Amino acid sequence: MQKLQTLAQENGISLEDLLRTRIEDWLSWPTSEFAQAANYVLTKNAELYRRLA
Repeated sequence: MQKLQTLAQENGISLEDLLRTRIEDWLSWPTSEFAQAANYVLTKNAELYRRLA
């Protein structure tokens, strides 16, 4: 807890804001990574999917 409070203080923000921001980042990270992977696969295989349709 002390490390988090120090980090927040060093960055000039409240502990609550620090935690809120990091939790929001953490919650959105897997979705973003999945979306990027899905987009890559769909783009890479677009011609194959077109032929199979």
